Amino acid sequence: MVNLEIGEFGNLEMGNVLIWKFGNYFNLGMWEFLTNLRYKKLNMQGNKENIIVNKSFLFAVEIIKFCECLDNNRKFIVSNQLLRSGTSIGANIREAQNAESRADFIHKLKISAKECDETVYWLQLCQASENYPDSTTLLDDCRGLGLILSKIIGSTKRGMRG
Repeated sequence: MVNLEIGEFGNLEMGNVLIWKFGNYFNLGMWEFLTNLRYKKLNMQGNKENIIVNKSFLFAVEIIKFCECLDNNRKFIVSNQLLRSGTSIGANIREAQNAESRADFIHKLKISAKECDETVYWLQLCQASENYPDSTTLLDDCRGLGLILSKIIGSTKRGMRG
């Protein structure tokens, strides 16, 4: 089992993580939680960080916070659309980690890239509208995710050809 280390979160306790897949238990890797919900996934191949998984997860957390603020300001329609597209980015990236082939991997990342583009639209709409909270940081983060996704898709396609 993998130890789940949690620090600086008050009364949260230590736990274990184990995943069931293909009829066996697998150790996904150790999650080291850092302050302000910053974490780094240490995978089984070594202590390498999966940047896109981590960044998309943290982005989804920030989108949830932003949408709660929109809800508090009674901006429900935009909030619902933004919540769906903004959290879907990471969900599709996470799903791509278990792709059945390179083509499936690319397909799932392309869906994530489309959700990223839609999220940029909703954030730009918030930025251009009156009485909406500042979305500049989220917009920059989302564009950054889009660039990373684009690079991963491109390099994976090149790897399929060669």
